[in-house]
Amino acid sequence: MIFTDSKNSQDSSLVHDFENKKTKLSLSPKIAAIYLIIVAFGIGTGFIFSRSSGGSVDQPKDASSVTAGKSFGSNDKKTFSDEVEGELKKGGIEGEGQYHLVRPGGESQNVYLTSSIVDLSLFEGKKIKIWGQTQKAQYAGWLMDVGRVEVLK
Repeated sequence: MIFTDSKNSQDSSLVHDFENKKTKLSLSPKIAAIYLIIVAFGIGTGFIFSRSSGGSVDQPKDASSVTAGKSFGSNDKKTFSDEVEGELKKGGIEGEGQYHLVRPGGESQNVYLTSSIVDLSLFEGKKIKIWGQTQKAQYAGWLMDVGRVEVLK
Protein backbone atom coordinates (compact mmCIF):
# COMPACT_ATOMS: atom_id res chain seq x y z
CA MET A 1 0.00 0.00 0.00
CA ILE A 2 1.41 3.35 -1.04
CA PHE A 3 0.39 6.59 0.62
CA THR A 4 0.63 9.75 -1.33
CA ASP A 5 0.26 13.31 -0.21
CA SER A 6 -2.78 14.64 -1.94
CA LYS A 7 -2.41 18.40 -2.06
CA ASN A 8 -5.37 18.78 -4.34
CA SER A 9 -7.99 17.64 -1.82
CA GLN A 10 -9.28 20.06 0.77
CA ASP A 11 -8.18 19.61 4.42
CA SER A 12 -6.92 16.05 3.98
CA SER A 13 -4.41 16.18 6.82
CA LEU A 14 -5.02 14.12 9.92
CA VAL A 15 -3.58 16.73 12.28
CA HIS A 16 -5.09 20.16 12.46
CA ASP A 17 -3.44 23.31 13.68
CA PHE A 18 -5.47 24.75 16.56
CA GLU A 19 -3.07 27.52 17.51
CA ASN A 20 -4.39 29.94 14.94
CA LYS A 21 -7.98 29.59 15.99
CA LYS A 22 -8.93 31.92 18.80
CA THR A 23 -12.12 31.33 20.67
CA LYS A 24 -13.62 34.34 22.23
CA LEU A 25 -16.01 33.89 25.11
CA SER A 26 -17.88 37.05 25.74
CA LEU A 27 -20.54 37.29 28.37
CA SER A 28 -22.84 40.17 27.82
CA PRO A 29 -23.89 42.13 30.90
CA LYS A 30 -27.50 41.11 30.30
CA ILE A 31 -26.70 37.37 30.40
CA ALA A 32 -24.41 37.82 33.42
CA ALA A 33 -27.25 39.57 35.26
CA ILE A 34 -29.64 36.71 34.44
CA TYR A 35 -27.15 34.15 35.79
CA LEU A 36 -26.71 36.15 38.99
CA ILE A 37 -30.50 36.38 39.47
CA ILE A 38 -30.85 32.61 39.00
CA VAL A 39 -28.08 31.91 41.53
CA ALA A 40 -29.54 34.37 44.06
CA PHE A 41 -32.99 32.83 43.64
CA GLY A 42 -31.57 29.34 44.25
CA ILE A 43 -29.75 30.42 47.39
CA GLY A 44 -32.84 32.24 48.66
CA THR A 45 -35.19 29.31 48.17
CA GLY A 46 -32.70 26.93 49.80
CA PHE A 47 -32.52 29.21 52.83
CA ILE A 48 -36.32 29.45 53.05
CA PHE A 49 -36.76 25.67 52.81
CA SER A 50 -34.11 25.07 55.47
CA ARG A 51 -36.00 27.37 57.85
CA SER A 52 -39.40 25.75 57.28
CA SER A 53 -40.96 23.68 60.08
CA GLY A 54 -39.87 20.40 58.46
CA GLY A 55 -36.25 21.46 58.39
CA SER A 56 -35.66 22.36 62.04
CA VAL A 57 -33.67 19.84 64.05
CA ASP A 58 -33.10 19.86 67.82
CA GLN A 59 -29.96 17.99 68.88
CA PRO A 60 -29.05 16.91 72.42
CA LYS A 61 -25.81 18.50 73.57
CA ASP A 62 -24.71 15.48 75.61
CA ALA A 63 -26.12 12.51 77.55
CA SER A 64 -26.97 14.72 80.57
CA SER A 65 -29.39 16.77 78.43
CA VAL A 66 -31.34 13.61 77.53
CA THR A 67 -34.06 13.56 80.22
CA ALA A 68 -37.64 12.31 80.36
CA GLY A 69 -40.13 14.46 78.51
CA LYS A 70 -37.63 16.00 76.08
CA SER A 71 -37.78 15.51 72.31
CA PHE A 72 -34.94 15.73 69.80
CA GLY A 73 -34.66 15.58 66.03
CA SER A 74 -36.77 16.74 63.13
CA ASN A 75 -40.30 18.11 63.36
CA ASP A 76 -41.09 16.69 59.91
CA LYS A 77 -43.86 14.23 60.77
CA LYS A 78 -44.76 13.82 57.10
CA THR A 79 -41.41 12.23 56.24
CA PHE A 80 -40.99 10.48 59.60
CA SER A 81 -44.55 9.18 59.98
CA ASP A 82 -43.90 5.72 61.50
CA GLU A 83 -43.73 5.62 65.31
CA VAL A 84 -42.77 3.02 67.89
CA GLU A 85 -41.77 2.77 71.57
CA GLY A 86 -39.21 0.63 73.37
CA GLU A 87 -35.89 0.50 75.18
CA LEU A 88 -32.86 1.41 73.05
CA LYS A 89 -30.01 -1.09 72.94
CA LYS A 90 -26.80 -1.06 70.91
CA GLY A 91 -26.41 -3.47 68.00
CA GLY A 92 -28.05 -4.28 64.70
CA ILE A 93 -28.74 -7.55 62.93
CA GLU A 94 -26.58 -8.89 60.08
CA GLY A 95 -25.19 -5.40 59.36
CA GLU A 96 -28.61 -3.71 59.31
CA GLY A 97 -29.00 -0.94 61.87
CA GLN A 98 -26.57 0.18 64.57
CA TYR A 99 -29.17 0.06 67.38
CA HIS A 100 -32.44 -1.67 68.12
CA LEU A 101 -35.54 -1.07 70.20
CA VAL A 102 -36.51 -3.87 72.55
CA ARG A 103 -40.30 -4.24 72.69
CA PRO A 104 -42.62 -6.64 74.50
CA GLY A 105 -43.05 -9.96 72.70
CA GLY A 106 -39.45 -11.07 72.33
CA GLU A 107 -36.68 -10.67 69.79
CA SER A 108 -39.02 -10.94 66.80
CA GLN A 109 -40.57 -7.61 67.86
CA ASN A 110 -37.27 -5.67 67.83
CA VAL A 111 -37.04 -2.62 65.58
CA TYR A 112 -33.58 -2.07 64.09
CA LEU A 113 -32.52 1.54 63.75
CA THR A 114 -30.25 3.92 61.90
CA SER A 115 -30.31 7.71 61.99
CA SER A 116 -28.59 10.42 60.02
CA ILE A 117 -30.34 13.10 62.09
CA VAL A 118 -30.12 12.12 65.77
CA ASP A 119 -27.12 10.65 67.64
CA LEU A 120 -28.78 7.51 69.01
CA SER A 121 -25.82 6.67 71.27
CA LEU A 122 -27.03 9.33 73.72
CA PHE A 123 -30.28 7.39 74.27
CA GLU A 124 -28.85 3.93 75.06
CA GLY A 125 -30.65 2.16 77.89
CA LYS A 126 -33.55 4.65 77.90
CA LYS A 127 -37.19 4.01 77.13
CA ILE A 128 -37.98 6.17 74.10
CA LYS A 129 -40.62 6.86 71.50
CA ILE A 130 -39.32 7.37 67.99
CA TRP A 131 -40.67 8.65 64.72
CA GLY A 132 -38.98 7.44 61.59
CA GLN A 133 -39.23 6.13 58.09
CA THR A 134 -39.36 2.38 57.47
CA GLN A 135 -36.58 1.13 55.19
CA LYS A 136 -36.27 -2.03 53.10
CA ALA A 137 -34.32 -4.74 54.90
CA GLN A 138 -33.06 -8.21 54.12
CA TYR A 139 -32.61 -9.53 57.66
CA ALA A 140 -34.36 -7.17 60.07
CA GLY A 141 -38.08 -7.63 60.54
CA TRP A 142 -38.40 -3.85 60.83
CA LEU A 143 -35.64 -1.40 59.88
CA MET A 144 -36.21 2.29 60.48
CA ASP A 145 -34.35 5.55 59.80
CA VAL A 146 -35.03 7.62 62.94
CA GLY A 147 -35.96 11.28 62.52
CA ARG A 148 -37.26 12.18 65.99
CA VAL A 149 -36.80 10.81 69.51
CA GLU A 150 -38.86 11.52 72.64
CA VAL A 151 -37.46 10.34 75.97
CA LEU A 152 -40.08 8.52 78.06
CA LYS A 153 -37.95 7.20 80.98
